[in-house]
Amino acid sequence: MTSIHQIHHDDHRKTNAFLWTVQGLLAALFLFAGGMKLVMPIAALTAQTPLPGTFIRFVGVLELAGALGLVLPGLARIHTELTPLAAAGLVLIMCGATGATLVIGPAAGAIVPILVGALLAIVTYGRWRVAPHQAAPVRTLRAA
Repeated sequence: MTSIHQIHHDDHRKTNAFLWTVQGLLAALFLFAGGMKLVMPIAALTAQTPLPGTFIRFVGVLELAGALGLVLPGLARIHTELTPLAAAGLVLIMCGATGATLVIGPAAGAIVPILVGALLAIVTYGRWRVAPHQAAPVRTLRAA
């Protein structure tokens, strides 16, 4: 017979695995997108948008920082409270991307930032309330 505790533990493991998968995919997406915004020439970045090139570069820096914040705290088990904050910051960036897409181009182009923002919102809530990362145990030095 399976106990309630075992069922809860299995659900937590599945939720944790799902969140790690989504976090990894989103981190890869934002590493690529942010990296491209930093290495592409400004002229290429501003060819299809009225946004200033320096603003696009700034967004690229934020995307890279957010990508690292999605995975590094959980991997290192240090300051694990930063993961939901990184996800929430990227949600704000996706809100801006959705708004800019709606203003500049066809509404159908806003589907991708909306979906990415929804996945980031799931990670934000999941790592904040449902399955937060566990910080590494604190080790204390003992006097000899």
